[in-house]
Amino acid sequence: MSQVPVFPPLMTGLAAGPANPFTIACDQAERGTDAGLIAWSVSPERLRAAIVLAPETPLASAMAGFIACGVGMQNALGALVPPETAVHLDWSGGIRLNGAHAGALRVAAATDDPSEEPDWLVVGMELTLSLPPDCEPGAFPDRTALDQEGCGGLDPVHILEAWSRHTLLWLNTIEDAEGRADLHREWEGLAWKLHDTVSVASDGTRIEGTFLGVDENFGMLLKTGGTTRLLPLSSLLEDV
Repeated sequence: MSQVPVFPPLMTGLAAGPANPFTIACDQAERGTDAGLIAWSVSPERLRAAIVLAPETPLASAMAGFIACGVGMQNALGALVPPETAVHLDWSGGIRLNGAHAGALRVAAATDDPSEEPDWLVVGMELTLSLPPDCEPGAFPDRTALDQEGCGGLDPVHILEAWSRHTLLWLNTIEDAEGRADLHREWEGLAWKLHDTVSVASDGTRIEGTFLGVDENFGMLLKTGGTTRLLPLSSLLEDV
């Protein structure tokens, strides 16, 4: 396995070792590090990474960076896993292989005010490479890992490198309306349970409804009963 990932120009790596790359990236962002920093960590069980972004738009629009990172991961896996392996994305950040959870994305920002331009935005990624040794196959049917889906031979560092390349391509497209429209179309083709019944967390509770689609800022349009609710993507922000 490769030891040190090679990232595209304008991106720099920071090995996190056993520490949490998401926490490290948020700390570095608060300290004023340049955009493009990727903190990363690889263990036999999981690949973790987090990228620092410096949006130049209000938070509501800047959250498209979270979507770009998710689509970048799907594109990276799509190019590396066997062709029969389906890779989808949950609206809330989940990464699914053949319908089961195999990882997730998370996000934090310098502000939670949708109208304010954040000084920084950090998107974290975690991918399950293998299940714990004491986990019996089938014990958790909604959970899986790369090695459970015939992808155990993939080098996680190669996945990380591919994620950085594909993510950079999408991040470069969201600066104009045409690029955002391209991202919108790409994401909708990958969205898990679009036009189906979903259960999502909102304000500390879970609500169920029909996932109708997303608005121009990728907020979820959720039909519950006779009402359609808009769940802004910024509602996924974590406190750090």
